[in-house]
Amino acid sequence: MTFTLPAAPAGRGTAEAVPDLACLGEPRLLAGLEDRDRMDRVAHLTVHGGLPDLRLEELMDLAENIALRGRGGAGFPFVRKLRAVVDAAGRQGADTAVVVNGSEGEPSCLKDAALLLYAPHLVLDGAVLCANALGAREVALGVTRGDVERSLQEALAERGPDGPRIRVGRLPERFVTGESSALTSGLDDGPALPTGSPVRTSERGLRGLPTLFSNTETYAQIAVAARLGALGFRETGLPGEPGTVLLTVAGEHVVEAPTGALLTYVLDVCGTAPGQGVLVGGYHGRWLTPEGAAEAVISRQSLSSLGATLGAGAVLPLPEDTCPVAETVAVTAWLAGESAGQCGPCALGLPALADALRHAADGGGTASLEAVRTRMRAVEKRGACSHPDGSAGFVSSALGTFPDEFERHAEGAGCGRGATGALPLPGGPPGGRSAPREEQSTSRLVVDWTRCRGHGLCADVAPDLLGLDRDGFPDRARSPVPDALRRQALRAVRRCPELALRLEG
Repeated sequence: MTFTLPAAPAGRGTAEAVPDLACLGEPRLLAGLEDRDRMDRVAHLTVHGGLPDLRLEELMDLAENIALRGRGGAGFPFVRKLRAVVDAAGRQGADTAVVVNGSEGEPSCLKDAALLLYAPHLVLDGAVLCANALGAREVALGVTRGDVERSLQEALAERGPDGPRIRVGRLPERFVTGESSALTSGLDDGPALPTGSPVRTSERGLRGLPTLFSNTETYAQIAVAARLGALGFRETGLPGEPGTVLLTVAGEHVVEAPTGALLTYVLDVCGTAPGQGVLVGGYHGRWLTPEGAAEAVISRQSLSSLGATLGAGAVLPLPEDTCPVAETVAVTAWLAGESAGQCGPCALGLPALADALRHAADGGGTASLEAVRTRMRAVEKRGACSHPDGSAGFVSSALGTFPDEFERHAEGAGCGRGATGALPLPGGPPGGRSAPREEQSTSRLVVDWTRCRGHGLCADVAPDLLGLDRDGFPDRARSPVPDALRRQALRAVRRCPELALRLEG
């Protein structure tokens, strides 16, 4: 069962990106949204029922039995987080706190926004469930979007005063805001920047208390599991990774998919394809080749075996009409600008890496690529947080996945394409998104009908420019050729056995 859910109106007083929703199979996290644009308290209770009250031992058993891992990126086992907080509170004789990471500083991710805009009570239920089991008196949610903050405040007003104190903090929209020490510091009215301290939030987090810190989706998943029970939760997905996951596809679709679903099927549901490759895990993630994407299923184990990581669930296919080098240069420059500015590898190393990569892309010679690799080695494993490592890993993966593209650019040949924003960034690609193909066209692919014999090779080689009619001949005599597809047109000209094609202009 596959269906598309109606997205919430883009209004609600914001110009922020509002994701489309889709579901493969029976929805869990997105249940009830088939015929409404937001789950208010009444709709939430009608669809999901009341929230069970689990003792701490029962909650930990449930988290372990469903193999729940954090959905914010690192994939840390949730039961180990719970135990770490309990152990720290016991040693310190302290109270505990619960923090929900609802920040999405990465433009390629929208799943937190989707949950908090459309199904906020499911997230709140998970946080309250954990707070009650831990005996925590406070739940804090860190968000960065105004519409998300308003949605949560509306949901809190619908719930009433019972239970632990719940508050929402609006923090700066930065890539590093979601780092645990940065978010808890911001919620405590400090700077929302990583502290670089080796002390985990489970030891000292919100207001200095042992703190359970996890991602929005993680809390929503435990709220679903508490209602279904471990056996019911395991009815969907893989035995070793049961349940569903939320994915943000192409920066605009949020899809709930069971683990084990084919990655290519998820892309197809969203109207896209692997193209030149697929970036999985966001801008601290890794690239899959088209062949790797064809093998991949939605699971941490599958993606790990292919050298990728599920991360925060961002899935970014790279279309044929964009330049992987230009997209990588743009994202790397943005990552450098998102530095917390608190350590040399981040404040100095990432801008230097971005400059070296840009120099190589602009025809800096083959030696310039080695300079990029040198810059990567200079920041790896030296930062106060994971940002330098993640950024260097992104560049390294791009170099390994598109080696010929980077070599051609370094040698000055280039590819004639620019960044179209397939890897989304705030404000769009440098210079704006590419114009429609007809507006970009500076040349024409022309068919000489006196020579054409209907072999059909042209449509195979240049499918974005030519199709075939029902008799097997090209379906048009003259086809506009955007600059981005000029290489495709030239290949078609060279491959035609009858020399029936020519490129004009």
